[in-house]
Amino acid sequence: MKKVAMVSGAGRGLGAAIADKLLADGWSLSLGLRDTTQAKRFTADPERVQVSPFDATDPDSATAWVQATVDQFGQLDALINNAGILRMVDFDQGSEDDLDDLWAVNVKAPFRLIRAALPHLKASGAGRVINIASTDAKRFRAGTSIGYSMTKHALLAMTQAVRQAGWDDGVRATALCPGAIDTDLIAHLPGVTPKADRLTPETVASMVAFIVALPNQASVPEFIANTRLEPLI
Repeated sequence: MKKVAMVSGAGRGLGAAIADKLLADGWSLSLGLRDTTQAKRFTADPERVQVSPFDATDPDSATAWVQATVDQFGQLDALINNAGILRMVDFDQGSEDDLDDLWAVNVKAPFRLIRAALPHLKASGAGRVINIASTDAKRFRAGTSIGYSMTKHALLAMTQAVRQAGWDDGVRATALCPGAIDTDLIAHLPGVTPKADRLTPETVASMVAFIVALPNQASVPEFIANTRLEPLI
């Protein structure tokens, strides 16, 4: 029986690369998208791809998406929390609304999805949760968004909590912490890692595919892939 993964933000960039890789590896997919027209590229095999509207700022859409996934496939084996935003918020710039948006999308939305999906992941016996964090979840580096780093630290803590909550039922959770990825998210940021030194979405997607394929006996709490030399990561 094919395993089933939910992937948020799969319409482009890293999410699309993750979806492509998991499909190539034989997974069936449930894609949660704010703009469902972005899923056209995945609909060549409708029996293996289900698309649901998912708005990270709408609490009800998380529950609805999980339910639609289980209704379609009868199971859920992995949740990939990929959708995220970046706003520049530090002590000199950025608004309270920007900070609220970061928490809504980067923290509260994954929390809701995990809470709704956890019973089904436990039923799998080998459920997987991968939260796309960042090297910004592991330290603060001058020049980055304080608000963004705060949310990614919170996502790391949430991953640790998932491991505790689901361990006895075979659920394993990983905080994937990549450095700069060559996507639109960072394309226009000042001081960003040069394009030639960034991770490609396909490289990070391969990391996701590797982690979800591991057995329960090989738990990976964190997977860090930095693009630059730093003292600690």
